[in-house]
Amino acid sequence: MGQPCQRGTWAGGERPPRLTTPMRAGFTAIHAGRITFGKDGRWYCDDEVIANAAICRLYARAMTIGEDGVARLTLGEDRAQVTIEDTPWVVRQVDGDPVRGYTVSLNDDTVEPLDPDTLRVGDQHVLYCRVKGRQHEARFLRAAYYELLRHAVVARDGRLELPVGDRRIPLG
Repeated sequence: MGQPCQRGTWAGGERPPRLTTPMRAGFTAIHAGRITFGKDGRWYCDDEVIANAAICRLYARAMTIGEDGVARLTLGEDRAQVTIEDTPWVVRQVDGDPVRGYTVSLNDDTVEPLDPDTLRVGDQHVLYCRVKGRQHEARFLRAAYYELLRHAVVARDGRLELPVGDRRIPLG
């Protein structure tokens, strides 16, 4: 058997090494696997959908895009790189009309005025706009796309245009 401990000494006479990193309570806000933000506006961990809506909102609000273009989550001491399938944010909802203009609701629960000059149609007729002070592109989810397009009109040349005030913004 080892020697009994006396105040200020350790059994065996040696002190255990001092911890240089603080102990954690066993909870981490960021999943340990590969984190992906999908073009469908859903979060994934190792290709499995993260079903917890509160975690998804937390991730959307905590995500930043560095000057190097890399998406990251930082929550306290937890950090993870995020793979972005298409855009770092998606448009979930559109409100407004041609007279007042439009607002877009993003997946991080922010609402911004739609800048119609930033609208563009990408591959497979996917609609995009610039958000976050025109810093980033956002993909319109299907419901938001249809909500905006219900205001579109057909131009003489057969293309779609979005009326905004006294202007018509070409869509494609």
